[in-house]
Amino acid sequence: MAHVQQYKKDAVSEILKLIESYPVIGVVNMSNLPTKQVQTMRAKLRAKNTILKMTKKTLMEFAFKNSKVKNIAALADHLEGMPALVFTSENPFKLYAGLQKTKSKAPAKAGQKAPKDITVNAGPTSFSPGPVIGQLGKFGIKTGIEGGKIVIKADSVVAKKGDTISAELAGILTRLGVEPMEIGLDLTCAIEDGLVYSPDVLFVDDKAFAEKFASAHTSALNLAVYAAYPSPDTIKVLLGKAHSDSKGLAIARSILTSETTLDIIQKAHREMLSLSNSLPDEALSDELKGSKTAASHHDKPSKPEHKEEKPKEEDAAAGLGSLFG
Repeated sequence: MAHVQQYKKDAVSEILKLIESYPVIGVVNMSNLPTKQVQTMRAKLRAKNTILKMTKKTLMEFAFKNSKVKNIAALADHLEGMPALVFTSENPFKLYAGLQKTKSKAPAKAGQKAPKDITVNAGPTSFSPGPVIGQLGKFGIKTGIEGGKIVIKADSVVAKKGDTISAELAGILTRLGVEPMEIGLDLTCAIEDGLVYSPDVLFVDDKAFAEKFASAHTSALNLAVYAAYPSPDTIKVLLGKAHSDSKGLAIARSILTSETTLDIIQKAHREMLSLSNSLPDEALSDELKGSKTAASHHDKPSKPEHKEEKPKEEDAAAGLGSLFG
């Protein structure tokens, strides 16, 4: 039987103890992470009662196989790059969000994998015309010359997610000020109560989530008002709607109250004017004729005054003749 060094036994025992002590275990990838930043992150995590444990991948896998925690062995499939384990009492979503906030931008290096599609945006550059135009064109970057400087004409994707970044592309990106890499603890998965969460599930867009909550609240409020469901959020709206509906019904049925009398009188007046306008003048009393005339003058635009011509004597005589036959 092969001899197992004591430090390995101690490392496995420590991992097993931590697995038993914390409800949430995460796997992180620490590739390309500077030692100084690792120490800073370790201190920040410890302040939140979160432990970062680094050891050999084989020892982690051995600990998983010997642990009685439900589905813990599934973590072995997520030990990527330079893996480490995170033990915490926070839920997986808070763990992921907290680790994301510790990340910072960094320039790309030759041989690294693109963490996402790398895009060079359109805009001016500090480059003078020269061989660099050919270098940019090699990666599908369309350029032009404006004011004696090279200008990138359109957004260009120079590397797809997972592509290996060449030394030439890394140099171009650095010269353009594009920092596509992120330095920090990259959570590859987390487990809680036997459920394994991937980063895609753990990522929550706070802004979009808040907008969805606001939209759901508005829809629920509208539905509650429509269904006349009383609650602290709807009672004022429901009372206001009930008052408006009851007042409208009272006016329609000519029920006189302190709130409806003026509206009913105004309604009756409008109906009277409407009726008088539909009748010939012969059928109206002098008072109604006056109201009709006043309403007519009120509704029609005023015409400019003009001086009435004095009728001639012949026209006056003809008028008197027609009256007396």
